[in-house]
Amino acid sequence: MNTVEAVEETIKVGEKKAAKTHIFQTLIAGILAGTFIALGAFAAATASHAIANPGLAKFMAGAIFPVGLILIVICGGELFTGNTLLILAFIEKKITARQMLKNWTIVYIGNFIGTFIVAVLVFSSGLLSANDGLLGGYAIKAATIKGGLTFFQAFSSGILCNLLVCLAVWGSYTASDVFGKILIIWFPVMTFIVSGFEHSVANMYYFTIATLAKFNSTFVAVSHVGDTITNLQLMPILWNLIPVTLGNIVGGAFFVGLAYWAGYKYIPNLYRLEKGASKQRFKTQFRRIRFRLTAK
Repeated sequence: MNTVEAVEETIKVGEKKAAKTHIFQTLIAGILAGTFIALGAFAAATASHAIANPGLAKFMAGAIFPVGLILIVICGGELFTGNTLLILAFIEKKITARQMLKNWTIVYIGNFIGTFIVAVLVFSSGLLSANDGLLGGYAIKAATIKGGLTFFQAFSSGILCNLLVCLAVWGSYTASDVFGKILIIWFPVMTFIVSGFEHSVANMYYFTIATLAKFNSTFVAVSHVGDTITNLQLMPILWNLIPVTLGNIVGGAFFVGLAYWAGYKYIPNLYRLEKGASKQRFKTQFRRIRFRLTAK
């Protein structure tokens, strides 16, 4: 499938998701997607938390985290960040603004439920006690850093993150087999993790698991976060999730969705229409000249 065909496929998928799928089906798919992202995030943290070299630690986390999006694309699920591509179906008038926003809202809620379930299960399992509690401390430290970002930092990072995530989703439409889909998903998602960009759904998990972990004094002690643990209160968490979510919408809907729609559908169609109109004007002028010459 080439890029032009990918545009048409994205429009069809968006119409199906927003206009032809039952609300509870969408919610369940959202919960599944949130679960997959949270599992990928936990596995990535488990593998990388004890690595002293920052670059190597990010590389290890980036190599594992993509399993979440891979499971969503291969096995099925509705991820809020990927669904920002519904903008194509909206701009083509296949769905209404209300249908698009309704899908985003339901999927966002479902994603949160999925990440919350995994966070509670991970905490209850005692797995954060691994490596003398360093894994629990790592969860707290990672979330406090996120909670300390300014609004504009979180917004900008959210744009960059979903630019890559939606390119991964977009690329999966062009792949003809499972291996191809895995490959095209892996590297863009790995890039956003290594770069440290902000993903709203992943952050739902990070903040939930850290909020639970902060009630364990051992985890707090080994995290060495000091007074910044206040970043795990409600307002700092919302001050991260709101701009990151908005940034994710901009990065996916505008930097990927509308950009490809304009470049591979709207502008080419407009050019063809203008070219056809020019030909028609030329034919009309030619007929007029010929008529005048004949009349003489």
